[in-house]
Amino acid sequence: MGSQANTLIKPLIKKCTLCNNYHLVTTIVRPQVDSYDVTVGENLGELELVKIEKKKYWVHDDWYCKYITVKTPSGDYVEFPCFHWLVDDKEVVLRDGKALLPKDDKTRLVKQHRHKELESRRKTYRWREWQPGIPMSIDANTHKELPRDIQFDSEKGVDFILNYSKAIENLCVNQFMHMFQSSWNDFADFERIFVRIKNTISEYVMQHWKEDFMFGYQYLNGCNPVMIQKCTKLPEKFPVTHDMVADCLEREMTLEEEIEAGNIYIADYELMEDISPNSTDPCTLQYLAAPICLLYNNSQSKILPLAIQLGQTPGKDNPIFLPSDGQYDWMLAKIWVRSSDFHIHQTVTHLLRTHLVSEVFGVAMFRQLPAVHPAYKLLLPHIRFTIAINTKAREQLICEFGIFDKANGTGGGGHVEMIQKAMRSLTFRSLCFPDAIKARGVDSPEDLPYYYYRDDGNRVWDVTKSFVWDVVCIYYDSDDTVQKDEEIQAFVKDVCSFGMQDLDCCGFPKSLKTREELTEYLTVIIFTASAHHAAVNFGQYDWCSWIPNAPPTMRKPPPRQKGVVDVKFIIQSLPDRGRSCWHLGAVWALSQFQENELFLGMYPDEHFIEKPVKEAMESFRKRLAEVSSVIKIRNEGKKLPYYYFSPDRIPNSVAV
Repeated sequence: MGSQANTLIKPLIKKCTLCNNYHLVTTIVRPQVDSYDVTVGENLGELELVKIEKKKYWVHDDWYCKYITVKTPSGDYVEFPCFHWLVDDKEVVLRDGKALLPKDDKTRLVKQHRHKELESRRKTYRWREWQPGIPMSIDANTHKELPRDIQFDSEKGVDFILNYSKAIENLCVNQFMHMFQSSWNDFADFERIFVRIKNTISEYVMQHWKEDFMFGYQYLNGCNPVMIQKCTKLPEKFPVTHDMVADCLEREMTLEEEIEAGNIYIADYELMEDISPNSTDPCTLQYLAAPICLLYNNSQSKILPLAIQLGQTPGKDNPIFLPSDGQYDWMLAKIWVRSSDFHIHQTVTHLLRTHLVSEVFGVAMFRQLPAVHPAYKLLLPHIRFTIAINTKAREQLICEFGIFDKANGTGGGGHVEMIQKAMRSLTFRSLCFPDAIKARGVDSPEDLPYYYYRDDGNRVWDVTKSFVWDVVCIYYDSDDTVQKDEEIQAFVKDVCSFGMQDLDCCGFPKSLKTREELTEYLTVIIFTASAHHAAVNFGQYDWCSWIPNAPPTMRKPPPRQKGVVDVKFIIQSLPDRGRSCWHLGAVWALSQFQENELFLGMYPDEHFIEKPVKEAMESFRKRLAEVSSVIKIRNEGKKLPYYYFSPDRIPNSVAV
């Protein structure tokens, strides 16, 4: 139930056989059960609203009410969903559980109730700019300042400092913390903080991270599988020639012919250029790079790196590193790419494109959609705890002098600069999964097989969109109904004009004209908060716990020439002991499911009471189970199983 006092108020209005009057019987479930009789001296008639009033009698007397069930004289039961905390001196006025559009309200009383609810919510859920040029957030400095209804049940569970410290202790790496700024001795030394926590994938990464196939595979199914795109023409800033890579090409074709045949891909970390590196620790200089990596889809359909340039401007001091170079030159070049990939993943793919975007949708939903609206009922489970986790992150994690500064090369403000730059490419269409895949030219399974992120993501997207379409059609009988729903239109406009700050480049719609557009919009919200967050969050420990594969910071600048790097230089470039431990604790903590997690398709709180919606939910669950089964069968016997898009591992919302 998620209540602080484990409290459920379950009143029933009954007609007494002795006095022939109506009574309100309220059962309060705490450690004990109490009952209260309230005499109603007259026939109540048809109930439109139910009011709950709570008086404050002692300090911790909050009640969480899920619903009220009313038994009528005829023996029928009418449910009035609540799902609210009753705090201090508070009253809540409830409608019955039917989902209704504004046009469906007929009486002045219910219309007035609808208006007052939104009026109150807009005062409670206010927009605020956390940093200029990034999506707006809720107006709250701390988790405790949030409305009680959207707080975590227990703040301890999401205390980043507590969780990371506990993780470091559980992983038995706190012994290294007193040597915070000292380097490791060699690669084998990293295993000293790895032995106690390895799993199938992370151990495989540790064993194979130096190999080109592992480097390339992560572009398809690793923690950040969104960077790879089809190369249709080499950019002038990346002057790779055929002679440079001829030894790596397998089809007796020139580089230009391989490009034309669709076998060449590219990953460009241009966003990292001119981002300020972390300077919060004057004793440890930290560095960033903005590399470009050329990738080859070979005759065995393996993605392999062909060439790496560690800066955006070509020149003698920015060489193009090749597989034919010395062992340590090539190794360090790949490490630099992996480090840049880690920064893009953490700040853009994960933080911006799931956490912050989901908060925008959540705040706008509370401001513009009353609890009786079908879209509110549909979306509420998918923004559960999102505003709370983001507020806690701004309070402890990504704030000035926060935990992020301890181990990350973009701490100290660089992460904010990255989000500001990334906003230029954050469009509504880029949140539509099939569109994003197609825009990168990686939509063909024939051209690019084994891209499980794409294949599984498309399956979950299609199943989710089909479910949303079923629900939309229950309440909207035509496109005209969508256009005349002033609440859904206000919701969409609030997201664009306030949440996304009306940025010209974002392309978020300000209105919706058809049922298809509404379906896609709601699918984006649900998919972003559930499936896509799962795909880019829960693999962090798998792929990032072996630190040379995902360095959170680098302590030496990128090499400006070849032939000067040895293993000692690489070890000195990688994170020191203390930062390694903080990083390890972070990726472990972030990869854990919440206690009592609710996964996609699970809706224990019955916000909808209509049979057609319940049937749509059941169909949704069955189709999700089929997807999970397909993924499970495909993964059997694989050394690198891909399960991040498996619906039975996709939480409903962004809550970690």
